[in-house]
Amino acid sequence: MNTIAAKASRFAVILTSLAMLNGCAVVATGAAAVGIKSIADPRTIGSQIDDQTIEMKANAKLGNDDKLKDFRLRTVSYDQKVLLIGQVPDEQLRQRAKEVIDDTNGVVKIFNQIRLTSQAGLSVQAADSWITSQVKLKLAADDDVRASHIKVVTENGEVFLLGLVGSEQADKAVEIARNVKGVERVIKAFSAPD
Repeated sequence: MNTIAAKASRFAVILTSLAMLNGCAVVATGAAAVGIKSIADPRTIGSQIDDQTIEMKANAKLGNDDKLKDFRLRTVSYDQKVLLIGQVPDEQLRQRAKEVIDDTNGVVKIFNQIRLTSQAGLSVQAADSWITSQVKLKLAADDDVRASHIKVVTENGEVFLLGLVGSEQADKAVEIARNVKGVERVIKAFSAPD
């Protein structure tokens, strides 16, 4: 009986070890993907971290504000410039959203692109995700565009392009995005590289 119990115990240890190794592989693969993305990004690692911190803080402020918490508002930060998107019913709430995040540490500029309309539903959000993926694929397939230098955000059929690119790449990226099915409008918020 002891040998059966010992074998079962060893088998359990092996299964546990394999499961742990499998988890390590997932973590290692994810870390490698993030590392590769960070390397291809024209921003410094410090700037990327600053942008993530700005997004977390600004989005938390919007979510904690009593007058704004029921609306789907979000921020995207790129090179410390913040894109503010979503939908609200009136201009006072649109301005309030900007004021709420205005003092977020590190923010250089805010592009307030909140629209005065009803909230986008789940089908619109799904369509926006599809548009974003199509724009990213088309940018990556074009030899004249450095897709890793461009962040694509879609909200209610409008495509916002952020990044550090020259004017020729910016124009090309706008033209590519404009020709993706479902795109209503393309708004660029590019900065010139140093």
